Amino acid sequence: MLPANIVQNMEKAGVVAVLTVDDAQDAVPVARALHAGGVSVIELTFRTAAAQESIRRIRAEVPEVVVGAGTLLNRAQVADALKAGAFFGVAPGCNPATLQAAKEIGLPFAPGVMTPSDVEIALTHDCRVLKFFPAETSGGLNHLKTMSAPFNHLGVRYLPLGGVSAANLKDYLSSPLVLGVGGSWLAPVDLIRKKDWAAIQQRATEASQIVRAVRP
Repeated sequence: MLPANIVQNMEKAGVVAVLTVDDAQDAVPVARALHAGGVSVIELTFRTAAAQESIRRIRAEVPEVVVGAGTLLNRAQVADALKAGAFFGVAPGCNPATLQAAKEIGLPFAPGVMTPSDVEIALTHDCRVLKFFPAETSGGLNHLKTMSAPFNHLGVRYLPLGGVSAANLKDYLSSPLVLGVGGSWLAPVDLIRKKDWAAIQQRATEASQIVRAVRP
């Protein structure tokens, strides 16, 4: 399970910035831009060779940001994420082997779910914060409400990602099921590669304003 302080940070932030960083030198500037805009939780995906070093740098130089590792697909990546200093791990799916690896080494984990069976697997591994992915193409908030109904008494919360943007952020955050949303639109790869930190900060600011309007 995710520690209470991380859950509280996610709920307060409302948006978890989901990043893919090609060059570790960009990790600190993008983290600072997001934090300046009011987004203090990051999921840095393990899709590039720069992921581990990026997490290390953020931990060392931007300690006010809670940084986790995303797209963890196997035991080796789970171990690498923990070594890098990730506060939590996230996966797009619900692979029991990956969940077991995270449980064994003590990495708080949020697996991806889209069906009731996925949720059951996650609960078997003591996960109570789950990534709802892909959110919009699987039915959006209506699907989440229906899928989650059998588990609501267990205190499960969700992080929708996939098709979520500033346009529908308010709708998702208005649901008590939603702890926060995954914000891949905040710092897309093209803006990171251009080093357009001002644009990233502006997107974070706009998202934070929506969060504060929904969750004053």
